[in-house]
Amino acid sequence: MTSKTMIGALSAILLAGAAFQEPASAATQEKSAVVADQVQYSLNGTAVKPALPAVNVEGSLFLPVRAFGQLLNKYVDWDAATQSVLLTDKPELIGKYELNAPDLADGIKMSVGSSLTHLPGDPDNVFYSTADRGPNGEVPVDGEVRRTFPLSSYTPSIYKIQVDKGEIKILETIPLKVNGVDPVSQTANITGLSNVASRDEKPYDKEAKTLLSYDPYGLDIEGIAYNAKDDTFWISEEYGPSIVQVKRDGTIIQRIVPAGMKELLDSPAVPLVDTIPAAYLNRRSNRGMEAVGITPDGKWMFAAMQSPLRNPDKKTDNSRVLRILKFDLSTLKPVAEYAYVSEDAGQFQKLAQADIVISDLIAVNETTLLVDERDKNAGEAAQLKRIYLTDLSEATNVLGKYDDAQAADKTLEQMSMDELAQQSIRFPAKRTVLDAVEFGFPFEKIEGISLVNGNVLSILNDNDFGVAGDVGPGNGTLLWQFKLPYSIK
Repeated sequence: MTSKTMIGALSAILLAGAAFQEPASAATQEKSAVVADQVQYSLNGTAVKPALPAVNVEGSLFLPVRAFGQLLNKYVDWDAATQSVLLTDKPELIGKYELNAPDLADGIKMSVGSSLTHLPGDPDNVFYSTADRGPNGEVPVDGEVRRTFPLSSYTPSIYKIQVDKGEIKILETIPLKVNGVDPVSQTANITGLSNVASRDEKPYDKEAKTLLSYDPYGLDIEGIAYNAKDDTFWISEEYGPSIVQVKRDGTIIQRIVPAGMKELLDSPAVPLVDTIPAAYLNRRSNRGMEAVGITPDGKWMFAAMQSPLRNPDKKTDNSRVLRILKFDLSTLKPVAEYAYVSEDAGQFQKLAQADIVISDLIAVNETTLLVDERDKNAGEAAQLKRIYLTDLSEATNVLGKYDDAQAADKTLEQMSMDELAQQSIRFPAKRTVLDAVEFGFPFEKIEGISLVNGNVLSILNDNDFGVAGDVGPGNGTLLWQFKLPYSIK
């Protein structure tokens, strides 16, 4: 078909399909365009077909960038701030490993998949991970949904794991503990129970009938990072939200919490450092500080929220803004905060914006992160399971500027994309390193990522102890490894 038309229609096709749209110039508006769907293509002698046809504009053939990238096995991303098309070579799947550990109890599977990190000097196939607060579920009782802990004696732990010959092997379990006595466990070991009655979910027993004790040292652990500078782990968690520093033997050294949380916790055995902005107290329940990473030089720590803050209330659940904090580890104070923008749910099918989250990150260096962004779906229903290389170098530092409505009449989470642009807020730039949906990763929660030698990317899923959903006949924990055709350093 032929039409004299604006390449407002055409440029959207030429640049990158429906995702990238640029206004046409006056000159191109008058040119005649023909969709060249009869053109055949081959790559290295093999017939291939692009996702979109080329367009013939007065004798010149234009192929959409996304379609071009698909033919050459490349990811294509668009950075609106710099008006840049970003092409990235796709990785190769080189290994699949599965956990085959005994169940913890009847109907409760072993779990190790909430995070992933590799320690410098360790063998390339050895990692450390965590597993949430322990088995937990939701049971409706008299119109109320209650948070249950069917194995309330579980101790949140660090797991040293090895991948070999198709299996994930647990080499060591490191229970988290205080330098003293936990008031609930009556030992040094902590529990995964809620901290504060006034703001956390009420913890119930397996039958959802008996209210359990609150534990001021309880942690709902998620991300893990290692600082070679002082040989300690840092673990992010969802209750505070907070970040705890932990010795290699599991002893908690200190806990970074939001301003105002000191007054809520009786924590004599764990010093509290209240340097996280007070706005973080407005975290959505069970959607706290999901990810943490430390730069190789041990100077900087990054921590990301899983979902938007309810700042000021739950109406912001569908915000696309997810906060990432940068800490100076010499002072434990944040020095920057970035407005990471999640993918627009509108480009997917039947997906709510609130169901797109950050699940892990790696601090490659002071300005570069790998960020794990995903949806809530599994198997064929999954649409978004991507690892993005995220560039902070040109992103706006919004620390302390939009925690309330004084600066812009709205908080960071209340602002639309246009309103954020009006405040000249520049977002971190993102380009795809891995799209796990394309490789058919079967489970929902890819919550652990690790990069070894700059070019081997591992992903690990959280099976939620087999309590929250169907993980099939096995354990439901997989670690897949991918070889990148380039190095990230």
